[in-house]
Amino acid sequence: MSARREGEPPPAPEPLPYPVVDNHCHLDIAHETPDDVAAALAAAAAVGVPRIVQIGCDLRGARWAVEAATSYDGVVAGVALHPNEAPRLAESGLLDEALAEIEALAGAHDRVRAVGETGLDHFRTGEEGRAAQVESFRRHIDIAKRLDKTLVIHDRDAHDEVLAVIDEEGAPDRWVMHCFSGDADVARRCLDRGAHLSFSGTVTFKNAQPLRDALVLAPQDRILVETDAPYLTPTPYRGRPNASYLVPLTMRVMAETRGEDLETLCRAVEAATFEAFGGPW
Repeated sequence: MSARREGEPPPAPEPLPYPVVDNHCHLDIAHETPDDVAAALAAAAAVGVPRIVQIGCDLRGARWAVEAATSYDGVVAGVALHPNEAPRLAESGLLDEALAEIEALAGAHDRVRAVGETGLDHFRTGEEGRAAQVESFRRHIDIAKRLDKTLVIHDRDAHDEVLAVIDEEGAPDRWVMHCFSGDADVARRCLDRGAHLSFSGTVTFKNAQPLRDALVLAPQDRILVETDAPYLTPTPYRGRPNASYLVPLTMRVMAETRGEDLETLCRAVEAATFEAFGGPW
């Protein structure tokens, strides 16, 4: 993951009429101290986002996620090696060791609800690194299934390949397509296999009509919302730092796109998130 975003944080939006979970956030990238983290959680709770799933993408981040989940009531963790970490670890001969630690972290803490984000990234990793990504992805799927954790999938420019691995390995009982980026056809293929689809600030972008088509297609009980903060800040603040307190901007666009009452959709998203991540916390 790259360094934290620079720039002035956007103002707080109008609070949601019913709380929802930010099911994918990287607090460790955006905040340096415990006081910063506590302030970020308080700001999110003030607008109707009292819970988050903190995602660790490498060993350092996974350890940080577990520590945050055991320190803050509103936080649970996901731990994994990001797809773009896998080739680097494989090249250095450390992939097996790193995966063993991810499994140990996932298995030792009940505040770890997810194994992820894992998956495939054909945007940042070329052909030379893709075999390592696939191997790492398969291993994460196995860990999630054996430990009964939710699988959180990163899919960038690799829709067909991700679903091929899912078909070959068999999906866990609960799995989430993080920052869903496909069109309606990809959405249907994921839904048919049992996935929850998580929508981020990208659904608010002007050029994201195929993504909004997918959102309309998805049933209420399979829709989640996330920030991927500090990335993917929703319109009209694209390019500025993202944070969980901005989820209401995305939720309002989601409700408008689907032609649904905002509170009704918030209630559905909250219930779907608890279903996807093994119950409330």
